[in-house]
Amino acid sequence: MQARCLAALLLLSVASCGPAAPGGTSGSPSAASNLTAAQKSAIGKKIWQNECGGTVDGLTTWNAGEEFPSMGIGHFIWYPAGFNGRFEESFPQFIAFARQRGSQPPAVALQRHSPWTSKAQFQSAFRGPEMSSLRSWLANTVPLQTDFIIARSRGALPKILAAAPASDRGRIQNNYNKVASTPNGTYALIDYVNFKGEGTSAAERYNGQGWGLLQVLGNMKDVPAGQPAAAEFAASAKRMLGRRIDNSPPARGESRWREGWFNRCNTYARPL
Repeated sequence: MQARCLAALLLLSVASCGPAAPGGTSGSPSAASNLTAAQKSAIGKKIWQNECGGTVDGLTTWNAGEEFPSMGIGHFIWYPAGFNGRFEESFPQFIAFARQRGSQPPAVALQRHSPWTSKAQFQSAFRGPEMSSLRSWLANTVPLQTDFIIARSRGALPKILAAAPASDRGRIQNNYNKVASTPNGTYALIDYVNFKGEGTSAAERYNGQGWGLLQVLGNMKDVPAGQPAAAEFAASAKRMLGRRIDNSPPARGESRWREGWFNRCNTYARPL
C-alpha cells in the first residue's frame, strides 16, 4: 500500500505540474509536498551518499578530469566564465530556486559563474572563507536541495515524452509507471534525472547516443510493475552508462567511473 500510494502521489504531481520555472523546475513552494518528510529525508540522504559520500567536504567538489566544480548533495554543475560544457548547468538553477523559497545563499553563490576556474585554484581555496561559508550553507539546506532535485525530476516526464518518437511514448510512460510503483523505484526516477539528466538534449550525446532518463526508460525490457521494474530500471541504467563509456572520447577516461556509476545504479534495485 505504501508503495502504491507513493507512486500515485509522484505521478499526480508530474501530471499536475504547471509551466516550469527557469531551469526546468517548478517554482511552487509545494513542489515536493506530496512526499512525506521521512521519504524526502531518505531520498536526500541517499543522493548525498551517492554524490558526496555523505560528507560535508564533498558538498564542494572538483572531480578529476572535469572542467568545473560540482556543488551540493546533487553535485550541481557550476561552470566557470567562458566555459561552455555539454552538460546542463544546475547550480545557478538551484540558487534561483533557493532564493524563491526564501533562503539566503552566501555572497559567493550569487555569482553567475564559478569564481574558481581550475581544479588547482579550487583546491587552494578549499579551506578559505568563501568556500567554507558555501559548504556550511549547503550542509544546512539539505532538505531544500532535496526539494529542488525532486521538483526537477517531476518536470522531466513531459519533456521526455515530448522528445520521444510518438510510437515509443506509450511504452516509456508505462515503464515510468511500473518503476514508480515502489518507493525505491520512485527514488531511482528522482535520483537518475539529477545524476545523468533527462536525455532530451542533443548536446548530451556521444556518437549520437544519449544516456539520460529517456534512454533508460526506452531501453528497459518488458517486466512486471513493482520490484521487477525497479531492478530492470537499474539494469537498463547500467547498460546505458556502459554504452556512454564505450562511446566517450578516450581522453576523458570515463571508464574509471564505471564501478561507482554501476554501484549507484544498484541502489535502485534495493528497498529504500
